Amino acid sequence: MKKVIASVLMIAALVVTGACNPKDDGGDSQNERNITLSTESLSFGATGESAEFIVSSDGEFSVFAEDGTDWLDVSVAYDGLLKATVTVTASENLEYEIREGRVVVKSGSTRKYVTATQAAREEINVDDIETPEGYRLVWHDEFDQGTSPDTADWYYETGDGGWGNGELQNYISGEYNGETSCEIKDGKMIITLKKVGDEIISTRINTRESWTYGYFEARFKLPSGKGTWPAFWMMPKNYTSWPSDGEIDIMEEVGYNPNYVSSSIHCSAYNHTKGTQKTREIEVPTAQSEYHVYALEWTEDRIRTYVDGEVLFTFDNDGTGNKDTWPFDAPFYLKLNLAWGGTWGGAQGVDESCLPASYEIDYVRVFQKK
Repeated sequence: MKKVIASVLMIAALVVTGACNPKDDGGDSQNERNITLSTESLSFGATGESAEFIVSSDGEFSVFAEDGTDWLDVSVAYDGLLKATVTVTASENLEYEIREGRVVVKSGSTRKYVTATQAAREEINVDDIETPEGYRLVWHDEFDQGTSPDTADWYYETGDGGWGNGELQNYISGEYNGETSCEIKDGKMIITLKKVGDEIISTRINTRESWTYGYFEARFKLPSGKGTWPAFWMMPKNYTSWPSDGEIDIMEEVGYNPNYVSSSIHCSAYNHTKGTQKTREIEVPTAQSEYHVYALEWTEDRIRTYVDGEVLFTFDNDGTGNKDTWPFDAPFYLKLNLAWGGTWGGAQGVDESCLPASYEIDYVRVFQKK
């Protein structure tokens, strides 16, 4: 009986020993090893890149990024058991601070380290762009280059399925049957709603980048005509369902109610399908004839919109941590579009005599807190 108990204990000890962290392998932990590294430091640019170093040892070894350094990826190409080429890849640094980490080489009880340093993201400095106090410019498009939006920064949504609102237009990717619905001209992005044959074409365009919190600003002039429905708004990057994931409408206007602009938010608790939407509308007498600046300040505490620096709408976080009332703690991207008709834009009919109608955007800028 004693022999059986001793065998069980020995098996249990072996099981515990074999359950160690795989990063801690590399030979007898009681033995010191001679490890030689071709370098003790690596430097990376902010955009992310790869670098290599050589490891040799007098015993088997393992190589891995130190815990908490998830921006480093390590791959090892072994040349036998005692030598290897290690490739270290740094992901893009989106922060405005230098970051440091270490790559660990372990053999037996010996550890050596290669320090990895990555440059900070470069700040955007544009002399004639006014930055809100406490913020820095992180993204912008002044529409001063090329003849169409840069597809590295923007992408189109296309289709004519009504977009959940019974809309009548067909969104195209800039050009359709030789007709253009979105172009860069005279330092502006111009979205044009027009009739081509039996179809009304237009554009719905989104930023590729998304942000959590910030100050979002655009300067534009709205189209005129019954049936037009321009918008400047935001949707979540990781969208699964509406309205639970949230929607932020910085500016909307419908042509049958000219020069009245509104801001709204939508979430599970507050949305127009329930009649519980949170929204506010004001008159901007020259919204269709002059350029105005429309902005959103979004923090973890509140959402607030502005027209020419004056507050339009405020929605506060209730602090309950309930996604039904505040799903606005995730990345959202910017959207610009010009719809035709639909449940709101076409609530009083449409007037094709106003076509073509143009939505002229002078710039779009994004700022985030320092």
